[in-house]
Amino acid sequence: MSLWTWFGLKEGSASTDWPLKGGEDGQQGVLGMPCYDPSKCRPNCDECAQACVTHAISFRSQEEAVTPEVDWGRCIVCQRCTEVCPAAAFTPSTDWALGVSERLDLKWDTAFGERISRDVVEHGCRAFGRSLHIRHVDAGSCNGCESELQALNNPFYNLHRLGIFFTPSPRFADVLLVTGPVTKAMHGPLLETWEAMPAPRWVIATGTCAVSGGVTGGNYASGTGLDGVVPVDIYLPGCPPNPAALIHALLMIVGRAEQRMRGGRIER
Repeated sequence: MSLWTWFGLKEGSASTDWPLKGGEDGQQGVLGMPCYDPSKCRPNCDECAQACVTHAISFRSQEEAVTPEVDWGRCIVCQRCTEVCPAAAFTPSTDWALGVSERLDLKWDTAFGERISRDVVEHGCRAFGRSLHIRHVDAGSCNGCESELQALNNPFYNLHRLGIFFTPSPRFADVLLVTGPVTKAMHGPLLETWEAMPAPRWVIATGTCAVSGGVTGGNYASGTGLDGVVPVDIYLPGCPPNPAALIHALLMIVGRAEQRMRGGRIER
């Protein structure tokens, strides 16, 4: 018997029971998307917008708006807004379940928060049942998202126990999981991968770069994410989204998790 076999038998299962049962999701004490309370904003204050490098926080015009417009789809979770805000309108939080089926749900809007989103879950459940095969395409990522994707197959998360697998061929894939802002060099290969997938097929824009372009999007070499390139079914911001957020987004496809963010607000 090898040393590692003996060690594994001695220690027992290292996998979490989450999300099938109770148990830790592995994100205890980890900072997530900042929490925003516009009622605390001070008039004529734009320190948060000045600090935001991706323009996730912005003013249409100082004359028309007292509170800033917030787009979590552009947020890289740098926490600079929480550090500079003098009124604590932006505060640190542990929110991470940010996958949405409509891009507008990542923008702060009270009215949109009250409406019911497009039901991607119903169609996904009928199409895939309880199994899912993923083809990942790196369309210009910095490899931050890839480091989190690798964690999905470690003993703690053990993605296979959920019936979810990565496949090297788009011919056998149900889901196209894309990271990066879609560089000019990867635009063609990404489309070829999408076209090679059998129907029905789904797309997850993974990470802020894939959702909106991130820090480097929109320059001479990079696009501004997946919109306008291939149809997107799940938008998952974050820089990078953590393994638990990735699992939550994947389970939304097969109808085993519900969307928790609407109108830019996390449902608790």
